[in-house]
Formats: sequence, C-alpha cells, structure tokens
Amino acid sequence: MLEEYDGVLMAAHELKAPLAVLRQLAFAFDGAGPYDEHVRAQMISVSERAIRQVNDLTRLRRLEDGLFKMEPVAVREVCDAVFQELLTLYNQNGQKIKVRYSNRRRLVTANRELLFSVVYNFLINALHYSNAGETTEMEVCDYKDKVKVAVRDFGPALPVKVWRDLKTGKLERPTEIAMRPGSSGLGLYIASQFSAYMHAEIGAIRHRDGASFYVNIPISKQASLFQL
Repeated sequence: MLEEYDGVLMAAHELKAPLAVLRQLAFAFDGAGPYDEHVRAQMISVSERAIRQVNDLTRLRRLEDGLFKMEPVAVREVCDAVFQELLTLYNQNGQKIKVRYSNRRRLVTANRELLFSVVYNFLINALHYSNAGETTEMEVCDYKDKVKVAVRDFGPALPVKVWRDLKTGKLERPTEIAMRPGSSGLGLYIASQFSAYMHAEIGAIRHRDGASFYVNIPISKQASLFQL
C-alpha cells in the first residue's frame, strides 16, 4: 500500500507542473471576443480544479505523518470561503448555490485545510450532477455534539454499496460509481479520508432524486467552555 501511495505522490508531483503552466498560459491568453473569453475562463477553471485535486492527493499521502494540526476552526468561515471560490464556476454552468446557516456552535475541532477540501469536494460533486437552473443547497447546523455540513445534489441514485461504505466510516479506495457516469469517486474518497483523520463522521442520505453528502465535525472544546 505504501508503494502504491508513493507512486500516486510521484504522479501528483509530475502532473502539477504542466497544470500550473496551462493555468498561466490561460491567464496570458488575450481573447478577441466573448467566445475566446469563455474558453479562457474554462481553461483557468479546469486547471485550478485539477491542481487542487493534485494537492489533495499529496495531502492524502502526508496524513500518516500527522502533519496536519487539529485546532479550533470557524466552520462558517470555511464554508463561506468554499462558496466564494466556487460561485463563479456555478454561475458559468448556469447553476445556483445557496448556503443556510442555523448552527449556534461556531467553532469545530478540525484542520482548516482538510475541512476546506471536504466541503469543496462535496460541492464539486453536486455541481457535476446538477442541471442548469437547479440550485445546490449547503446546510450548516448543530447535530448532537457536532456541527453538520451537508450538501444536497440531484444526480442519479447513489449505489447501496457506496452508501453503506460511507456509513461505516470511510471509503477504503476510489470507487467507480456505475449509476453516476463520469465519476471515479476520487473526490468522495479524499473527503472520507480527510474526515477520518479529523475524527469527523462522513455519510450520505439517499433520496429519490439525488443524494445528500454530509460531514459531522466535533465541536471545539474551547467553544464548549465559552458556553458554560
């Protein structure tokens, strides 16, 4: 398994350089019209998402080194940051994104970098399986002694096996999701591994018209002390 991860890490490093070059070329591209500008924006968006996924693969290999510090994190700030990063992409695809906050507990125990990636992967997954004109909803609420971040999508039915694997704690490997063509399950795999590292619970709810993916994050002990 270690050799497999080292191979992934090496591939990730090899991919990052050309992706960064592509991104810079896209920024330098002087579009002569609306269509060219649209192509330029798409090139930048695709390259940035690919670079982020490569970075996630690198972080995945480093989890076992315990280098990601757990600390009090403002969950709304993280969700707002992901929302702002993906808002333009959603608009480009003719889709909408909405965030609902009802959590009273504002601090969770997490690693900001990893939590950002978990929420980001949920929203990218929802973007991929929503149609133009549809609205993706992200809800942040209190759940027992945790804060739940849930993202609802309207894609094809989630296979029972994937749902059960998520329910047991985490995905052990990227899984091809037959009923959701075009998905390797890599984003969900990354989200599940990062969540496990942070002692957060990841899961999914199957709906007749899609699925909700969620992560339950332990509240910060610092926040608990403030509420006493």
